[in-house]
Order: sequence, then structure tokens, then C-alpha cells
Amino acid sequence: MQETQTKYQVLIHYIQNQIAEGKLSPGDKLPSENELVEQFQISRQTVRKAMSVLEDEGIVRRIKGSGTYLNYDRRENLEGRNYIALIITYVDSYIFPKTIQGIENALFESGYSLQIFFTNNTLEREKSVLQDILNRDDVAGMIVEGTKSGLPNPNISLYRQLMERKVPFLFINTFYPKLDVPHVSLNDVAAARKAVNYLIEKGHRDIGAILKLDDGQGRQRYLGYLLAMEEAGYPVTDSRMVWIDTDESKQLAYCTDKILNRVEACSALFCYNDQIAFQLIRILTARGIRVPEDVSIISMDDSDLALHSEVSITSLPHPKEKLGAKAVEILLQMIGGRKKGESYEFDTRVIERESVSQSTV
Repeated sequence: MQETQTKYQVLIHYIQNQIAEGKLSPGDKLPSENELVEQFQISRQTVRKAMSVLEDEGIVRRIKGSGTYLNYDRRENLEGRNYIALIITYVDSYIFPKTIQGIENALFESGYSLQIFFTNNTLEREKSVLQDILNRDDVAGMIVEGTKSGLPNPNISLYRQLMERKVPFLFINTFYPKLDVPHVSLNDVAAARKAVNYLIEKGHRDIGAILKLDDGQGRQRYLGYLLAMEEAGYPVTDSRMVWIDTDESKQLAYCTDKILNRVEACSALFCYNDQIAFQLIRILTARGIRVPEDVSIISMDDSDLALHSEVSITSLPHPKEKLGAKAVEILLQMIGGRKKGESYEFDTRVIERESVSQSTV
């Protein structure tokens, strides 16, 4: 065992010396596995062990079907890589401006500028943005809000290319489970659980939910809803669930019949966010259904819409600026020290307003 360690360390030291003496430069291809086996009279397993260690340290990168190459040292080549890319679904509405403000404020004294790309939550736009960043190769790091993260994403391969190039990045709000990349978000499971438990504490048991099906937050909030209902011993039925996609969430009125058919037996509803709750209250009011007298509503994010609704909405705050600042903090640590980075999830609480009442049933 000790002999094997000595042999792979000899190979590692050899490559490090080649770099120090200028005999290997960034982008150079290393000798093949067969050549190293013959040159050092060691096993393939020993060569692979050495290459794995060097890859983990960011010194080399292996490209399947091509070979092993000396990596560009991103820390020594940050001149010309002085901006952070923010890839976000939307820019100018809802909670997004406050999140961006948190990112900009945190970056103010870091020496990095911010370049914002928005995807409109479409896969095509996300693909175009990622390909552009890969082609330019001038970004120091990235903060990304994934597109339709609740569905299989054909752009995962582009994210993997960024990982192979050792580009530091993390996700905000949601994440792709298939990628071993840190994220900064609200703890959506715990938050949804708190929201539904609040309704249960108000005496409600016939509780429905309106959730988004095409992003990861919708799935996580559904899990929180399930946990709260199951712990209370209350039934969970498909007839009380309304699943909508991104386009429908913007024009909820198109789903009026589906919503009313699904939730007519509910005394309370848990909504994916304030945007949906705001529209829902208008739909119900137009049909003569009173909030909260006939049905109570609770939602997520505590946005301006929660205050400006016809009935002010009981909601759980999204961290907004704090989330943006935390994302920058973790990303800068990753850029500065080649750290993998650790995920961080915020807690939240219920802000009581007028949309929830005590159940009389």
C-alpha cells in the first residue's frame, strides 16, 4: 500500500516540477496513460490515481476521448476574468430586483462587476446563455437560477462542461439534483410545512394546494405540504391539488374552471407564491367566494403583492437581498480558494394578515 502511494506521488511531483520549470504550460496535453506507464514503470491504476488527485486539485482536466490537459489557473488569470455572471429567470418584476440588489451590494467592494443574463425561464434561452459563456471563457464565476428545474433539462451537459473547466458557480432559489453544485435557497420543504401547519392550527383540515410543476421549488413545497398533512393525520387527495406551469402562473384566469373544480371542497389553500395567491383572490372574488370567510389562503415570498392584494395575504418571507448576499459570499470563497462550496438554506416564518381566518367547521 505504501509502495503504491509512493509511486503515484512520484508522478504527481514530476508533473508539478514540469509546471514549475515551464516545461508544461496551461492548455498543454500531458503524455498518454500508456506513455506514463512505460516511462515510470508503474501500473495504469497508479497513473489514474495520480491524475485523479491532480484533477481534484484543479491542476489538470481530463476530457473523455481526448486526453488529459494542464488546466488554466483561474486564480492567476483573473485579469480579464473580472466579472460575475448572474443567470436568472426574470429581472424586472416580483422579488427578483431585491435579490439582484443583494448580489450587487455584496459585490460592490469585491473588485468584480456583475453581468446579468435572463432566460425568461425557457430552455432555449438558457442554452444560448450557457453556450455564450463557454465560448467566451472570460467569467470568474456564476450565480445561476436554473430553468424549469423540476423537469429533466437538456442543458445539463453544458453545466457539466463548466464544471470540467473548473468555473466556480452555484445555484440560487432552486437547483438540479443531478449536479453536485452548491445552492443558496429558502428551505422550501420546511417553509411549506410551516405554512400548512399554520392553517391546521387555525382549525383547517380540508386543505388544498396550488403549486408549480415545472420547477424544483414546487416539488419541494409539495413535500412540505405532504409532511404537514400526514403528521396531522389528515387525508391528502389528488382532487385538492392544482398543478400549473410557468405560463399558467402568469395568467391564472385561464385555469379558473380547473381551479374551482379542484378546490370547491377546501376550507383553505396553500399557494406556491404571492403572485398566484394575488390572482386567485381576484378569481374567487369575481365568483362571489369570500376570502377568508369562505376559504382561507396562505402563500410564499411576502412580496409587495401580499400587501396590495384586495385582501392582504398571509405569507412567508423569501430572504431576497440576504439570499443574494449569501450567494456572493459563498461564490467568492469558491473563486478565491478553489473550495467546492457548501449549500445554504434560509429559514422563514409566517407573517399574519387578513387572508386566513379560524375555521368554523
